[in-house]
Amino acid sequence: MADQYAHTAVGVEPPMLPSLRWDEPPEGPVLVLLDQTRLPAEEAELVCTDVPALVVAIRTLAVRGAPLLGIAGAYGVALAAARGYDVEDAAEQLAGARPTAVNLGYGVRRARDAHRAAAGQGADAKGAAAAALTEAKRLHREDAQASADMAAFGLAFLDELVSAGGHRILTHCNTGALVSGGEGTAFAVAKAAHRAGRLRRLWVDETRPLLQGARLTAYEAARSGMAYTLLTDNAAGSLFAAGEVDAVLIGADRIAADGSVANKVGSYPLAVLAKYHHVPWGGVGAPPTKLLVPHDRGGVFVLYKSDE
Repeated sequence: MADQYAHTAVGVEPPMLPSLRWDEPPEGPVLVLLDQTRLPAEEAELVCTDVPALVVAIRTLAVRGAPLLGIAGAYGVALAAARGYDVEDAAEQLAGARPTAVNLGYGVRRARDAHRAAAGQGADAKGAAAAALTEAKRLHREDAQASADMAAFGLAFLDELVSAGGHRILTHCNTGALVSGGEGTAFAVAKAAHRAGRLRRLWVDETRPLLQGARLTAYEAARSGMAYTLLTDNAAGSLFAAGEVDAVLIGADRIAADGSVANKVGSYPLAVLAKYHHVPWGGVGAPPTKLLVPHDRGGVFVLYKSDE
């Protein structure tokens, strides 16, 4: 295990490069990504001038995480429109970059539909491109707000479930600002606990197959001054047995209508361990819908966006 005990005072966290940003240099609009394949050793930005470059970034996991993929997809459509490329072809390329990523297709459709609607109402190429970009920026803002809502709602819900005070949270994979337009999903809840002075320890699984926890969550936790411990995935059981875990918070790539959660390889054993040891287990995610609600399944809670 690898520990960090030092704390950074709340409000003086070192700034982190944005995971994704739209830029308009003199040579034309671009989409700038924080290259996650080079973290934590190097904070380097990847500049995409066209859709094929963005598709490569998605496939190589330079940009990743369900919410961020949706935002990237929307900006990708806007980029194609702004640079005069075929928007319909660009949308098809982007949606096919990771067919299992629900949010990616959703973001692509939102920007593409905004472009279609503007063109159908008589807008010229520039006007239609502006409509696509406006929609991409709207999706970006919505995700940032959803992240803030989940952090606040999640911490309040966690306080109800675990009333002992300082929370010892186990998390899996990476669910922070690197996957979101805001501060993330599950990680955002842990960060809210840290800022409120109620995070005692963040247990970070290394996560298979690409060590997303060891490379990315540990990186974000360290930058935020959070007390964390990095552990091998197969060490989690001993923590439950020793009573060292108060709650499990993971991301939710997909959430079914009944509250069932699909996430990374390794999530299921954590759910089984949590159930056996009577530890609250939470899936936190933001499918493309509207109202934030909790879903309680006998000790399992899910925070997500719902039309209900």
